[in-house]
Amino acid sequence: MDKTPILEVKNLKQHFRINRNYTTKAVDGISFKIYEGETYGLVGESGSGKSTTGRSIIRLYQPTSGQIIFNGRDISGKLSKEDETYLRTNMQMIFQDPMACLNPRKKVKEIIAQGLEIHNICKTKEEIDEKVYHILDKVGLSREQATRFPQQFSGGQRQRVGIARALVMNPKLVIADECISALDVSIQAQVVNMMKDLQEELGTTYLFIAHDLSMVKYISDRIGVMHLGHIVETGTTDEIFENPVHPYTKSLLSAIPHPNPVFEKNRTSLTYDKNAEGIDYTLGHEHQLSETHFVLATDEEFARWTAQ
Repeated sequence: MDKTPILEVKNLKQHFRINRNYTTKAVDGISFKIYEGETYGLVGESGSGKSTTGRSIIRLYQPTSGQIIFNGRDISGKLSKEDETYLRTNMQMIFQDPMACLNPRKKVKEIIAQGLEIHNICKTKEEIDEKVYHILDKVGLSREQATRFPQQFSGGQRQRVGIARALVMNPKLVIADECISALDVSIQAQVVNMMKDLQEELGTTYLFIAHDLSMVKYISDRIGVMHLGHIVETGTTDEIFENPVHPYTKSLLSAIPHPNPVFEKNRTSLTYDKNAEGIDYTLGHEHQLSETHFVLATDEEFARWTAQ
């Protein structure tokens, strides 16, 4: 790909000091790129550092080290006023728990309009209302619901409010952090289809963080597989699903249930234990399988896995 990425993360580390003797390395030196208009899926089990990555990129956390370049601007160090405003207006996040991130004392209309008011994007109150109603229509909520409070909605509707709040700013990049994991399966499909439609219409770029691989396969153009703070494999959706190389990726894919009961009966899940296999992520480096497919391994591991 020759075009410049909208987001480039280089060797990002996010460490949390627990006490004098112990530091948790939640994210430990990851690098990836996201191109304009695409959806990059970040998958891995709970505790692998996916949400921390998203929060570090949008600067809810101060990154320990590494570089984050967003649309040509370096947003990793101390932010200037101008860069911070640029970041807050052009990057938005949809959070995992729709109830925890919506202010219960504010009406939905006020929640969605908050960003527009803070950054003085609209001149008049009428213009703000118009934008709010327009985005409510887009996410499948009615104008009558704009004057209600978050606790008067169901989980799926609350998540739609969260999506509306992120998209009303018309951001260049949206970080969707497990934004469908709290919803029923039928509602998940609705929300994901809605996000895809909005992406086509507005040209938004998504960083889609999830652990439901079938959903990631459906929405993502490229996928990064994350484990214990490292991206162990990255590639297009087809490459990851058709030709997984890293044993952790294979174990994740083997755990996807199959709708056909005959298949499901014979499906074997692979187990992966990096200590038992003697894999140390800090010793590995990126090996390239194709233009878009990379795997983290030492030379000896890479030779062994590709031979299989």
